[in-house]
Amino acid sequence: MFTQLTSSALALTVSLGTVMSCQAEVTGKDYSAAFNQVHQINAGDLNVGYVDIGPKDGQPVILLHGWPYDIHSYADVAPALAAKGYRVIVPSLRGYGTTRFLSDKTPRNGQPSALAKDIVNLMDALNIKQAVFAGYDWGARTADIVAALWPERVKSLVSVSGYLIGSQAIGKQPLPPKAELQWWYQFYFATERGAQGYAKNTHDFARLIWSQASPDWKFSDATFNASAKSLDNPDHVAVTLSNYRWRLGLEKGEHKYDSYEQKLATLPTISVPTITIEGGNNGAPHPAPEAYASKFTGKYEHRTFGATVGHNPPQEDPQDFVKAVVDADKL
Repeated sequence: MFTQLTSSALALTVSLGTVMSCQAEVTGKDYSAAFNQVHQINAGDLNVGYVDIGPKDGQPVILLHGWPYDIHSYADVAPALAAKGYRVIVPSLRGYGTTRFLSDKTPRNGQPSALAKDIVNLMDALNIKQAVFAGYDWGARTADIVAALWPERVKSLVSVSGYLIGSQAIGKQPLPPKAELQWWYQFYFATERGAQGYAKNTHDFARLIWSQASPDWKFSDATFNASAKSLDNPDHVAVTLSNYRWRLGLEKGEHKYDSYEQKLATLPTISVPTITIEGGNNGAPHPAPEAYASKFTGKYEHRTFGATVGHNPPQEDPQDFVKAVVDADKL
């Protein structure tokens, strides 16, 4: 009798252990599955689509994607950070994914300060007072601007390609021919032919940019298609054209952002603790690290990722990107 009871108890213990193990595995899978379970919330001019994973009382981390990519750039990074106890927010920027303008009358404005204010509005809507920020491309520029204009909202910063704040005056200045060549699409977008071409061939255009910006990244069709769906947003083309035309001074932007742009035109320093990142083989236009190091006046560190990492480090080297976010949080 004793032996049978002991055996039964042991079997029950093993069974419960198996169930708990399976539950833990399911929880891990749920973090990754969250990219198929996007939340929506009204924030400022937008109804924002965003992923929200990890413990709700964890240190908030906001991860910002670039163009022409989407939230899936963080499909590996976000679950890894959530597993470390962070609350991870990954929003679709205006013109991407399920993010929509609340009014048909709102200009489909892509100027950088508008995107930054969108994120501050999202933080307000989610009652997040301060977060660790990380981003690349448009996402890095957006994070830089939030850190410069609203430093109290940024605990620390991870910025790929460093300091990306600019102005229309700077954008109008001619660059050396080699640098101008890298910006070919910006000039294409300045034309009506470019507007029609991008609208007609958005996915093919994005695939070309991915390949040029990250020459050694052998992404699969499945990886590309997961992000390309976000570019079908009805406002994507308009916001993209606006962003690049604004940089060249071809669009005025909205007056409500004038005070922000005036401050940004002075190229303000960023005082929050920061780690900047560069891919070892970034094929997109980007400044040299030594050119912007002095713009970061707080605790600061620069990291160059592997020789094959291109323009999208969170998706190309998620492990090192996660480490950078965690380390920045500790600065």
